[in-house]
Amino acid sequence: MAHNEERELLRQTVAALVDKHAGPEAVRTAMESERGYDETLWQLLCEQVGAAALVVPEELGGAGGQLGDAAVVLEELGKALVPTPLLGTVLAELALLAASEEPDAEALEQLAEGGAIGTVVFDDEYAVNGDVADIVVGTDGSRLTRWTGFSAEPAATMDPTRRLGRVTAEQTQEIGTDPGIAGYAAILLAAEQIGAASRCLELTVQYTKDRVQFGRPIGSFQALKHRMADLYVAVSAARAVVEDAIQDAETAPSPSSAALARVVASEAFSKVAGEAVQLHGGIAITWESDIQLYFKRAHGSSQLLGRPAEHLRRLEAEVF
Repeated sequence: MAHNEERELLRQTVAALVDKHAGPEAVRTAMESERGYDETLWQLLCEQVGAAALVVPEELGGAGGQLGDAAVVLEELGKALVPTPLLGTVLAELALLAASEEPDAEALEQLAEGGAIGTVVFDDEYAVNGDVADIVVGTDGSRLTRWTGFSAEPAATMDPTRRLGRVTAEQTQEIGTDPGIAGYAAILLAAEQIGAASRCLELTVQYTKDRVQFGRPIGSFQALKHRMADLYVAVSAARAVVEDAIQDAETAPSPSSAALARVVASEAFSKVAGEAVQLHGGIAITWESDIQLYFKRAHGSSQLLGRPAEHLRRLEAEVF
């Protein structure tokens, strides 16, 4: 089976699970639960899709896939804003794999099965699913450390669909050189942002077709058609940049392509979410509407793992 066909099958399998188990009501139940995600759905993703095993080599109990496989799953989960601990877990796996000549096989196996939750702590204080993580790796950008003793607490955030935690190291051991985990994080988060932006745009287009004003659907007005076209172009262009960054990362990871992916994905998602609120009008900011959740996710994501301005500075430093 061709590589692309395998990835498409992976996408369809995840989409079917999300469709069945992660509708708007289920997402709200999950985000308000004690751990911040649906544990049953997480189990299904791990057992039926092997979501947490994708980047782990086969000899260490994984599926032997690539970064792009994890990106596909995160994009599909991003579409419906499904709260899961996948992003932190994949990053912890990549960090452990990069760490030393003898990676911690037991930890990797637990993460790959979905039995343990992982996170990576960057230089900011918030870690994705940090409050529920069992396996924690820290990085200062050059060295990786395994946090063998730590305390964690949930952090109050604007985006209820993504649980963040403050993790404090109590005991650490150095495990090796950082191969660019921040770049992998940027690319995976960008893929998730593209998924969310594309679904947010779909919902908005559908709303403008259904919403009637002055006796006709508002989507038939020329000005709105132009706005939809602009948003479609923004999302498509961002998707192309993110796909390039994924390909680069699978061969020769480049900090600049990761930074660029992050900037364009953040901009596209924020633009779409902002327009979605305007086009939906007052209903968009009611609790029942999903649009307010996309808006919060767009802004929460853009501030996560290094703000776009920091990524832009990194790009400028390389260009000039």
